[in-house]
Amino acid sequence: MTEKIQAIRGMHDILPGQTPRWQGVEAVFRRVLPGYGYQEIRLPIVEKTELFKRSIGEVTDIVEKEMYTFDDRNGDSLPLRPEGTAGCLRACLEQGLLQHGSLRLWYMGPMFRHERPQKGRYRQFYQMGLEAYGMEGPDIDAEVILLTRRLWRELGVAHKLELQVNSLGTIEERLAYRGELVAYFRAHLDRLDEDSRRRLDTNPLRILDSKNPAMAQLVADAPSLFDHLGEASRSHFHGLTDALSDAGIAYTVNPRLVRGLDYYCNTVFEWVTEELGAQGTVCAGGRYDGLIAQLGGKASHAVGFALGMERLIDLLDEPERFDRAAHPHLYLIRVGDAAQRPAALLAERLRDELPGLRLVLHSGGGSFKSQFKRADRSDAAVALILGDDEAAAGTVGIKPLRGQGDQISVPQTELTGHLRSLLTSI
Repeated sequence: MTEKIQAIRGMHDILPGQTPRWQGVEAVFRRVLPGYGYQEIRLPIVEKTELFKRSIGEVTDIVEKEMYTFDDRNGDSLPLRPEGTAGCLRACLEQGLLQHGSLRLWYMGPMFRHERPQKGRYRQFYQMGLEAYGMEGPDIDAEVILLTRRLWRELGVAHKLELQVNSLGTIEERLAYRGELVAYFRAHLDRLDEDSRRRLDTNPLRILDSKNPAMAQLVADAPSLFDHLGEASRSHFHGLTDALSDAGIAYTVNPRLVRGLDYYCNTVFEWVTEELGAQGTVCAGGRYDGLIAQLGGKASHAVGFALGMERLIDLLDEPERFDRAAHPHLYLIRVGDAAQRPAALLAERLRDELPGLRLVLHSGGGSFKSQFKRADRSDAAVALILGDDEAAAGTVGIKPLRGQGDQISVPQTELTGHLRSLLTSI
């Protein structure tokens, strides 16, 4: 027997029984985001390696270890995108979208990183990302967080998520802090793990984000970046926290919440949960004013976030509500030669006259008993029955499949009206 080919490790199928949950979450995005003025942008999966070297940095784990990169036939180095911000900004600069002031965009799709797979971390994973350009003050930072809070409420997961915020200040303030931080960690070099020693010279702020329990106290005792912030940075941060308090959003100031790249500034935030184990960050965002100039545009302001679709879906309390919304309303059983063509025409007429109707027309033959079993397994609410006798009489049998109810016979001329009333209770 020929050996079956399996999916690549860390890249998973989303099966028909799971896709209604994804579609339900995506529908919430499409309903909420336009209410804040965001427009969807659809981006290539493949970009130039140089884009991520200039945005994420050549000495980061993502670029050095995690990108799926290949050389195409022209010899160009092309990676599968590991994140969406750089590609979104590249598109805006290339297409001149930032020439007219502020802009709000969102996108959704697969990202790729060659990491060790585990629950909540995949090599192909899905993100929804949002970017707001051209707005300077903390008001837009707060609005972005308010938008995420609305998403959590709509999805029924707000009670499972905690907001953490911090300020990274300016690059000048971080440089001054960096020197003090490096000196502190060098004084405790024997307590650093291998990753942290490697980051000490290249990206020392990322040591503060270490998940190694053996380093927890060392990190907790490290100097605080907040002590190095100037008046303008503190004012921006207090403007954000005041706006969050006004909106009734609970938050925790986490001084160890950092980003390792120079273009980040001021606001950083994460929505975290304790219900997903080690992969507890569901949404991460912040301000990155320095990236636009870094990618060749005119210096301006930017803030955004990305959320992990798999992790968000794993948090859903009642994912079955999305599943039910995808079940068929009707399953049309057709038995006998005289019923075959009339049943197909009837199915099309019902779809025309009842927009949004989910109707499965039985195909492939079989006895009435076998078709009825299929109807039941389809999770449809109601079976319609058209046999030779019904076709001759111009009627259709209607049999509830969920709950109590006797089979009745309805004239085909009255079927649409009858079903319209019936569907309101399904």
